[in-house]
Amino acid sequence: MLTTIDNPWNPFTNFDEWLAYDHEMGYDTVCYLDRVANASEELSDNDYDEAILEAMKEICELNVLGIYKLIHKDDVIDPNKVQTNLASILNAQAQG
Repeated sequence: MLTTIDNPWNPFTNFDEWLAYDHEMGYDTVCYLDRVANASEELSDNDYDEAILEAMKEICELNVLGIYKLIHKDDVIDPNKVQTNLASILNAQAQG
């Protein structure tokens, strides 16, 4: 799943909270993913999933803002790292 380094919620287990935080920060990751993905309802389920995965990888490779990362369902989100990452992002935004 695609997420940001400062989001304290696991999108696998707390999607509503994850999405609310994502919107609050102005990332709109789901919409960004939709714009990048070459996916349509006409694709088979496997091809659709592959198109989404490729788009997530592309977003992480480009990572212009330096905030995106891929996580797996069993990944544990470290709250201390999240706070450090959020502070770094806010500091970078304040500087320009």
